[in-house]
Amino acid sequence: MGLAIYSLWHREVLRFLLDRARVFSSLGQPVIFWLLFSGALGQSSFRPGQLGYGEYFFVGGLAMTLLFTAIFSTITVIEDRKEGFLQGVLVAPVPRLAIVLGKVLGSTTLALLNGLVFCALMPVAGVPWTPLGLLTVVGVMTILALALAGMGYSLAWLMDSSAGYHGIMMVLFMPMLLLSGAFFPAQGAHWVMRGLMTVNPLTYGVGALRHAIYGSNSPATADLPGMPACLLVSVGFAAAMLALGTLTTLRRTARDAN
Repeated sequence: MGLAIYSLWHREVLRFLLDRARVFSSLGQPVIFWLLFSGALGQSSFRPGQLGYGEYFFVGGLAMTLLFTAIFSTITVIEDRKEGFLQGVLVAPVPRLAIVLGKVLGSTTLALLNGLVFCALMPVAGVPWTPLGLLTVVGVMTILALALAGMGYSLAWLMDSSAGYHGIMMVLFMPMLLLSGAFFPAQGAHWVMRGLMTVNPLTYGVGALRHAIYGSNSPATADLPGMPACLLVSVGFAAAMLALGTLTTLRRTARDAN
């Protein structure tokens, strides 16, 4: 089982790194979004948590990096089915859990690597950091990347086409990101928006990243759920997505066998 997990993990990482377009789209888009938003709103009166918008949106850009990398890497599940590779894996004498862990851990590794590259922009954004704080950020990123990769994998397993997956991305993943506190805080938003942000599990992942960077006694985190609550929801989200991916993979369908 360990060899199967490693083989799938290694394939996902190598496949991503050799595709320059995927590398650019996963990391370049969040950087472009961050530059555009911080430039457009940097001088405005919108200063959530007494931060400039460029600094506030930096955490959102980090969450976006994890999200984009996860969804673009898990789309390989659909490509593997079309190429026949997935069918070969399904008939191999390996547990289905090995398939889930190999693919999801590969996507998680890529998301984490891109997130670390994005973290190099902290001094440019004026975001404070310490070695201990950065280690905490890496831990939170790992949990969040695992949850997003598990979610992307589960949905990709059910899709027949890349176009359909992109449609799901626009109607599910992007609203999740927009309503996570990545772009704007819940305070001052319409009550419907605040309600959606409260039940959005990604909100707590973004909140945990802010706590990891600024601490729990900072004005930047004063209106957020506490760090324990953010971590609890994020870990539960990751566990639920891994369970969903496993249950989805255990369903042998005629499409998988053909």
